[in-house]
Amino acid sequence: MGNAMRVMGPTAALAGVPAGLQAQGLWAGRRQLFVRFAAEAETATMYTAQALKTEVTRLSSRAPFHSVSLAGRDPLANTDFLAAILGDDGLPLPAMLDVDGQRPQELSTIVRSLALVQVTLDGGISEPAAERASETIRIAAGAGIAHALVLCADERTSDGQLLRIVEQAHGASADTAVIIHPGAQQPIDRRWVTLVERASAVHPDVRLVLRIPPPIGLK
Repeated sequence: MGNAMRVMGPTAALAGVPAGLQAQGLWAGRRQLFVRFAAEAETATMYTAQALKTEVTRLSSRAPFHSVSLAGRDPLANTDFLAAILGDDGLPLPAMLDVDGQRPQELSTIVRSLALVQVTLDGGISEPAAERASETIRIAAGAGIAHALVLCADERTSDGQLLRIVEQAHGASADTAVIIHPGAQQPIDRRWVTLVERASAVHPDVRLVLRIPPPIGLK
């Protein structure tokens, strides 16, 4: 069994490789293939790195795509798998890694094979989580890789929290693209104009964007 596993290489449980439009962040609206790492409650299929590369190559040869999104449940818990699919000849499309930023050291092992590192933070965001997210941004910037911070605000997220996180992201990299998405249930009112104005005084690249809702928008 051990010899067979070494021959086969690293594997990962994926919730499919669907095609769709990116719902949020820097590449919102781009047509992508989504490599989604499965959560515990999701139906999953085990892929070897070579099987996934073959599948992405097959799908991308049949229709045009802007890029591949590596997302879902904690992709950086699978760094051996990511290194295997991104290494050597890599994937046939630019790869975007969409993570919560909580594993900055794991990012270091694969960051130079990516086209974009997108750190997505949802809802109420603790100070330690924000610090780890900023370190993730710092690593991407240090490697010369495009990087973005996506803040998905809801009723748990105060303006003060958002402004502190924007300030931390600016400290990590002045080149960070910061995208703020209001929650689906939140009214689009003057609050957001004021928030973007205040955030832009801290960091030059801040934008307010509505997410593309499912089933059209995927993430």
